[in-house]
Amino acid sequence: MCPGIIDDLRQMNDSRKTAVINTKLKRLNIDIAALQETRLAADGMLREKDYTFYWQGRPVEEARQHGVGFAVRNSLLPMVIPPSNGSERILTLNLATSTGKANIISAYAPTLYSPQEIKDRFYEELDATISQIPESEPIFLLGDFNARVGSDHGAWPDCLGRFGVGRVNENGQRLLELCSYRKLCVSNTFFMTKPHHQVSWRHPRSGHWHQLDMVITW
Repeated sequence: MCPGIIDDLRQMNDSRKTAVINTKLKRLNIDIAALQETRLAADGMLREKDYTFYWQGRPVEEARQHGVGFAVRNSLLPMVIPPSNGSERILTLNLATSTGKANIISAYAPTLYSPQEIKDRFYEELDATISQIPESEPIFLLGDFNARVGSDHGAWPDCLGRFGVGRVNENGQRLLELCSYRKLCVSNTFFMTKPHHQVSWRHPRSGHWHQLDMVITW
Protein backbone atom coordinates (compact mmCIF):
# COMPACT_ATOMS: atom_id res chain seq x y z
CA MET A 1 0.00 0.00 0.00
CA CYS A 2 2.32 2.68 -1.32
CA PRO A 3 0.80 6.06 -2.25
CA GLY A 4 3.41 6.74 -4.93
CA ILE A 5 2.58 3.48 -6.61
CA ILE A 6 -1.14 4.20 -6.40
CA ASP A 7 -0.58 7.52 -8.17
CA ASP A 8 1.18 5.65 -10.93
CA LEU A 9 -1.76 3.27 -11.28
CA ARG A 10 -4.07 6.19 -12.02
CA GLN A 11 -1.81 7.60 -14.71
CA MET A 12 -0.67 4.52 -16.65
CA ASN A 13 -2.43 2.66 -19.42
CA ASP A 14 -3.27 -0.99 -18.78
CA SER A 15 -0.42 -2.43 -20.84
CA ARG A 16 2.22 -0.74 -18.67
CA LYS A 17 0.74 -0.84 -15.17
CA THR A 18 1.89 -4.20 -13.89
CA ALA A 19 5.36 -4.11 -15.47
CA VAL A 20 6.23 -0.70 -14.04
CA ILE A 21 4.80 -1.50 -10.62
CA ASN A 22 6.71 -4.79 -10.61
CA THR A 23 9.94 -2.81 -10.97
CA LYS A 24 9.02 -0.35 -8.21
CA LEU A 25 7.98 -3.04 -5.75
CA LYS A 26 11.21 -4.94 -6.32
CA ARG A 27 13.23 -1.77 -5.71
CA LEU A 28 11.33 -1.18 -2.45
CA ASN A 29 11.75 -4.85 -1.46
CA ILE A 30 8.03 -5.33 -0.80
CA ASP A 31 6.65 -8.86 -0.46
CA ILE A 32 2.93 -8.11 -0.76
CA ALA A 33 1.28 -4.84 -1.79
CA ALA A 34 -2.40 -4.00 -1.55
CA LEU A 35 -3.47 -1.88 -4.53
CA GLN A 36 -6.38 0.54 -4.88
CA GLU A 37 -7.81 2.52 -7.79
CA THR A 38 -6.47 -0.02 -10.25
CA ARG A 39 -9.26 0.78 -12.73
CA LEU A 40 -8.88 -2.61 -14.37
CA ALA A 41 -11.97 -4.33 -15.74
CA ALA A 42 -13.51 -7.47 -14.26
CA ASP A 43 -11.17 -9.79 -12.35
CA GLY A 44 -7.88 -11.30 -13.33
CA MET A 45 -4.38 -12.50 -12.59
CA LEU A 46 -1.12 -11.70 -14.36
CA ARG A 47 2.36 -12.95 -13.60
CA GLU A 48 5.22 -10.54 -14.17
CA LYS A 49 8.94 -11.23 -13.72
CA ASP A 50 9.00 -10.78 -9.94
CA TYR A 51 5.37 -10.36 -8.83
CA THR A 52 1.98 -11.81 -9.60
CA PHE A 53 -0.94 -9.40 -9.76
CA TYR A 54 -4.53 -10.15 -8.75
CA TRP A 55 -7.32 -7.63 -9.26
CA GLN A 56 -11.05 -7.09 -9.08
CA GLY A 57 -12.83 -4.29 -10.91
CA ARG A 58 -16.20 -3.42 -12.31
CA PRO A 59 -17.76 -5.50 -15.11
CA VAL A 60 -16.25 -5.01 -18.57
CA GLU A 61 -19.33 -3.21 -19.88
CA GLU A 62 -19.26 -0.61 -17.07
CA ALA A 63 -17.09 2.47 -16.61
CA ARG A 64 -13.65 1.74 -15.20
CA GLN A 65 -13.78 3.14 -11.69
CA HIS A 66 -12.33 2.08 -8.39
CA GLY A 67 -10.73 -1.37 -8.46
CA VAL A 68 -8.62 -3.16 -5.88
CA GLY A 69 -5.97 -5.85 -6.00
CA PHE A 70 -2.69 -7.30 -4.79
CA ALA A 71 0.84 -7.75 -6.00
CA VAL A 72 2.54 -10.81 -4.48
CA ARG A 73 6.21 -11.69 -4.76
CA ASN A 74 6.43 -14.81 -6.93
CA SER A 75 8.48 -16.70 -4.35
CA LEU A 76 5.45 -16.52 -2.02
CA LEU A 77 2.95 -17.98 -4.48
CA PRO A 78 3.00 -21.48 -2.91
CA MET A 79 1.43 -19.86 0.17
CA VAL A 80 -1.27 -17.95 -1.70
CA ILE A 81 -4.94 -18.87 -1.84
CA PRO A 82 -6.08 -16.72 -4.81
CA PRO A 83 -8.79 -14.10 -4.18
CA SER A 84 -12.40 -14.87 -5.01
CA ASN A 85 -15.85 -13.30 -4.54
CA GLY A 86 -14.56 -9.77 -4.17
CA SER A 87 -15.84 -6.46 -5.49
CA GLU A 88 -14.34 -3.35 -7.03
CA ARG A 89 -13.88 -1.98 -3.51
CA ILE A 90 -12.98 -4.98 -1.33
CA LEU A 91 -10.83 -8.03 -2.10
CA THR A 92 -9.35 -10.64 0.24
CA LEU A 93 -6.12 -12.59 -0.21
CA ASN A 94 -5.40 -15.59 2.03
CA LEU A 95 -1.97 -16.94 2.90
CA ALA A 96 -1.36 -20.47 4.16
CA THR A 97 1.49 -19.85 6.60
CA SER A 98 3.35 -22.26 8.86
CA THR A 99 1.21 -21.08 11.79
CA GLY A 100 -2.13 -21.10 9.97
CA LYS A 101 -4.12 -18.93 7.60
CA ALA A 102 -3.55 -15.17 7.40
CA ASN A 103 -6.06 -12.80 5.82
CA ILE A 104 -5.15 -9.65 3.89
CA ILE A 105 -7.91 -7.32 2.73
CA SER A 106 -7.42 -4.58 0.14
CA ALA A 107 -10.08 -1.87 0.47
CA TYR A 108 -10.96 1.34 -1.34
CA ALA A 109 -13.63 3.35 0.48
CA PRO A 110 -15.98 5.92 -1.04
CA THR A 111 -14.99 9.55 -0.66
CA LEU A 112 -16.48 11.83 1.98
CA TYR A 113 -18.94 13.35 -0.49
CA SER A 114 -20.12 10.08 -2.04
CA PRO A 115 -23.86 9.34 -1.73
CA GLN A 116 -24.78 7.92 1.66
CA GLU A 117 -26.13 4.68 0.17
CA ILE A 118 -22.77 3.98 -1.48
CA LYS A 119 -20.93 4.52 1.80
CA ASP A 120 -23.47 2.34 3.62
CA ARG A 121 -23.00 -0.44 1.08
CA PHE A 122 -19.22 -0.30 1.43
CA TYR A 123 -19.21 -0.55 5.21
CA GLU A 124 -21.83 -3.30 5.17
CA GLU A 125 -19.68 -5.29 2.75
CA LEU A 126 -16.53 -4.63 4.76
CA ASP A 127 -18.19 -5.65 8.02
CA ALA A 128 -19.52 -8.83 6.41
CA THR A 129 -16.05 -9.65 5.10
CA ILE A 130 -14.44 -9.17 8.51
CA SER A 131 -17.19 -11.15 10.26
CA GLN A 132 -16.29 -14.26 8.25
CA ILE A 133 -12.72 -14.31 9.61
CA PRO A 134 -12.19 -16.19 12.89
CA GLU A 135 -10.59 -14.10 15.62
CA SER A 136 -7.88 -16.74 15.89
CA GLU A 137 -6.63 -15.85 12.39
CA PRO A 138 -4.50 -12.75 11.68
CA ILE A 139 -6.19 -10.01 9.67
CA PHE A 140 -4.46 -7.16 7.86
CA LEU A 141 -6.85 -4.60 6.43
CA LEU A 142 -4.95 -2.33 4.04
CA GLY A 143 -6.46 0.45 2.03
CA ASP A 144 -7.36 3.94 1.05
CA PHE A 145 -10.26 4.66 3.38
CA ASN A 146 -10.78 8.28 2.35
CA ALA A 147 -11.18 8.87 6.08
CA ARG A 148 -9.47 11.04 8.66
CA VAL A 149 -9.41 9.20 11.97
CA GLY A 150 -7.82 12.12 13.80
CA SER A 151 -5.71 11.99 16.94
CA ASP A 152 -8.17 11.66 19.85
CA HIS A 153 -6.63 8.63 21.53
CA GLY A 154 -8.65 9.30 24.67
CA ALA A 155 -11.95 8.82 22.84
CA TRP A 156 -10.82 5.63 21.08
CA PRO A 157 -8.08 4.13 23.30
CA ASP A 158 -8.46 0.59 21.99
CA CYS A 159 -8.38 1.34 18.28
CA LEU A 160 -6.54 4.65 17.88
CA GLY A 161 -2.97 5.19 19.05
CA ARG A 162 -1.26 8.34 20.29
CA PHE A 163 0.23 9.29 16.92
CA GLY A 164 -2.79 10.06 14.79
CA VAL A 165 -2.95 13.10 12.53
CA GLY A 166 -5.38 16.02 12.50
CA ARG A 167 -9.08 15.91 13.29
CA VAL A 168 -11.59 13.16 12.66
CA ASN A 169 -14.20 13.59 9.91
CA GLU A 170 -17.47 11.77 9.18
CA ASN A 171 -15.80 8.93 7.29
CA GLY A 172 -13.19 8.62 10.02
CA GLN A 173 -15.88 8.41 12.68
CA ARG A 174 -17.54 5.58 10.82
CA LEU A 175 -14.28 3.72 10.35
CA LEU A 176 -13.45 4.04 14.05
CA GLU A 177 -16.91 2.77 14.97
CA LEU A 178 -16.32 -0.31 12.82
CA CYS A 179 -12.88 -0.82 14.37
CA SER A 180 -14.33 -0.53 17.86
CA TYR A 181 -17.13 -2.98 17.08
CA ARG A 182 -14.80 -5.53 15.50
CA LYS A 183 -11.97 -4.98 18.03
CA LEU A 184 -9.57 -3.68 15.40
CA CYS A 185 -6.88 -1.02 15.71
CA VAL A 186 -5.50 1.51 13.24
CA SER A 187 -1.90 0.41 13.59
CA ASN A 188 -0.50 3.47 11.75
CA THR A 189 -1.37 5.56 14.80
CA PHE A 190 0.42 3.39 17.36
CA PHE A 191 3.97 4.14 16.20
CA MET A 192 5.97 7.34 16.12
CA THR A 193 7.28 7.93 12.60
CA LYS A 194 8.65 10.84 10.64
CA PRO A 195 5.90 13.36 9.77
CA HIS A 196 6.12 12.71 6.04
CA HIS A 197 5.57 8.99 6.68
CA GLN A 198 2.36 9.67 8.61
CA VAL A 199 0.48 11.28 5.73
CA SER A 200 -0.34 10.06 2.24
CA TRP A 201 -2.57 12.61 0.49
CA ARG A 202 -2.38 16.35 -0.07
CA HIS A 203 -5.58 18.34 -0.46
CA PRO A 204 -5.42 20.05 -3.88
CA ARG A 205 -6.89 23.35 -2.64
CA SER A 206 -5.75 23.76 0.96
CA GLY A 207 -2.38 22.10 0.47
CA HIS A 208 -2.78 20.29 3.79
CA TRP A 209 -1.55 16.74 4.12
CA HIS A 210 -3.80 13.99 5.53
CA GLN A 211 -3.56 10.36 6.57
CA LEU A 212 -6.06 8.46 4.41
CA ASP A 213 -4.21 5.16 3.89
CA MET A 214 -4.54 2.82 6.86
CA VAL A 215 -3.14 -0.46 8.10
CA ILE A 216 -5.75 -2.00 10.39
CA THR A 217 -5.45 -5.23 12.35
CA TRP A 218 -6.50 -6.92 15.58
